[in-house]
Amino acid sequence: MLVTGASSGIGRATSVLLASLGAELVCLGRDETRLNETLASLSAGKHLALQFDLTDADAIAPFVSKLAGEGGPFAGVVHSAGVQRAAPLRIVKSKDFVDQFNANSLSAAMLTAAMSKRGAAAPAGCSVVLIGSVMSVLGAAGLTAYCASKGALVGLVRAAALELAPARIRVNAILPGVVDTEMSRQHLAQLGEEHIQNVQRMHPLGIGAAEDVAGAVAYLLSDAARWVTGTCLTVDGGYSAH
Repeated sequence: MLVTGASSGIGRATSVLLASLGAELVCLGRDETRLNETLASLSAGKHLALQFDLTDADAIAPFVSKLAGEGGPFAGVVHSAGVQRAAPLRIVKSKDFVDQFNANSLSAAMLTAAMSKRGAAAPAGCSVVLIGSVMSVLGAAGLTAYCASKGALVGLVRAAALELAPARIRVNAILPGVVDTEMSRQHLAQLGEEHIQNVQRMHPLGIGAAEDVAGAVAYLLSDAARWVTGTCLTVDGGYSAH
């Protein structure tokens, strides 16, 4: 299985869980040191950690094809890599939108497309799981570019699921609420204490852990979800129930 963003947060927690369930992983990320830390934390198995920048969108498909050619086709793909930058709309530049769309949407689209190439997906079937956000379907002041980039994943999942179903490739997304990761801590640090408390109140079950999302990923990758495609599964501690 292939996991992006494996150097930290949800990607790392997902890698640890999948390895403990017996999966052999190719872990991708931009930080080599952190990737090696992830690799060292995995259960015994034939795992690989590779440094790769997913913002080079045109390089994704050839890279995935090369990996599949060398190690065999993929039965599952988890796209956890992404960025979040907060800024009021009045000062947002076009580059803010472009950068976040490239990291959060375009990379997901090209990675999903890469699985449709000959030999990339396992003949018995492949599950693609994209990590979106509760902000894929809800709004938040100061996160316009981020919300727009994550919202694009909803349309991507639905269209790709229909197109790739004949090839036995399932495409789904998980929409987490605020999860205790380095990225979310950096975002919360920009807010006042009142805003932080409000974010906490909006999660009836409390702020999530990366492992909470990893469990949902494992379900969508498994045969238990063999009849699930084109779905965006919300895992947000009750945030969107408001």
